[in-house]
Amino acid sequence: MDVLRPAIVNINGRMYRRNMIKEEQYDEEEEEEDVSHMGPPESEDLEVDESCDTTSIEQTDKGYRCAIDVPSVLYKYIIGKKGETRKRLESDTKTSINIPKPGVEGQIVITGSHKAAVSSAVTRVDVLVESFRKKQPFTHFLSFPLNDPKIQEGSLSFKDEVLQQCSQDHGVDGSIFQNPAKLHMTIGTLALLNDTEVRKACEHLQECQNFIRDITEGKPLKLEVTGIEYMNDDPAMVDVLYAKVNLKDKSDKLQVIADRLVEHFVSAGLMVREWDRVKLHATVMNTLFRKDSTVEDTGGPRRQAMSEREAFDAKNILKKCGAYRFGEFELNAVLLSQRYSTDCSGYYTSAGSTNFS
Repeated sequence: MDVLRPAIVNINGRMYRRNMIKEEQYDEEEEEEDVSHMGPPESEDLEVDESCDTTSIEQTDKGYRCAIDVPSVLYKYIIGKKGETRKRLESDTKTSINIPKPGVEGQIVITGSHKAAVSSAVTRVDVLVESFRKKQPFTHFLSFPLNDPKIQEGSLSFKDEVLQQCSQDHGVDGSIFQNPAKLHMTIGTLALLNDTEVRKACEHLQECQNFIRDITEGKPLKLEVTGIEYMNDDPAMVDVLYAKVNLKDKSDKLQVIADRLVEHFVSAGLMVREWDRVKLHATVMNTLFRKDSTVEDTGGPRRQAMSEREAFDAKNILKKCGAYRFGEFELNAVLLSQRYSTDCSGYYTSAGSTNFS
């Protein structure tokens, strides 16, 4: 079934106006095959879209040309099943669309004899790319690491205490505790689909260093991890239990940094905003871990459905360990962490970072 999309869309910070481009449903097993390119139109029947950024469209001796950077994992959505999507795009816009071979990183090149035709094709390809990009699982996340040795020790002691006193409570067992080496607070998630996008994200993280150091006054932030809270409304049916993290000076500097980081990465088109403010928390127990210990609690989209999780009774844990003190430490970095990875310290592999001091 076709879905009508708005006439004005925001793609990578640019506003496009178009005549209700349709987003189509595709078979996940698209067949990327070569197709013959359509020839240029005999007459120009398309108006140049003034909202579209046409500065990247070059004039050549054969007409007009525009090259678009698209990760190879998204080629199949431009090609479509048996090449039908590309054929339709070429026919509708009277352009030729050249796509690299599957798995080969490169640029999609759109050519045509009229600038308006190329502009229209570029807009439609961008809309398809951004639509299906949102459906890709995230690959990285911005994190505040909490894997300080003192906090890890406190986390292990917390686990021992809970299992000693509350192991008889429904759903409470050792499998649902966070790995102490991967304790963290998630700021936001990103789907970075090739090395170029990872480098771009690292560059943007470095651009944030100035405002971060303005907030921290060029010093590490002294944090204390004390107390626990649960995510849902019923303490007898809990899926996530987290430790509370606060600055020793009682300021909101960490919250401001997190919110500013999300604002920056959303503006850069690298992150999708999920909440008005980042909910800073350090997960210590999560029922996602019960079936898969490698799952990361990164707070992002595509989380396992609640119906698939076995909740646990946290009433006694909250009563007996509600004010548990995990420890204090100095936080001095925000990391671009890679999902499903482990470095030599046991934490997530870092693709990039910036320091507070």
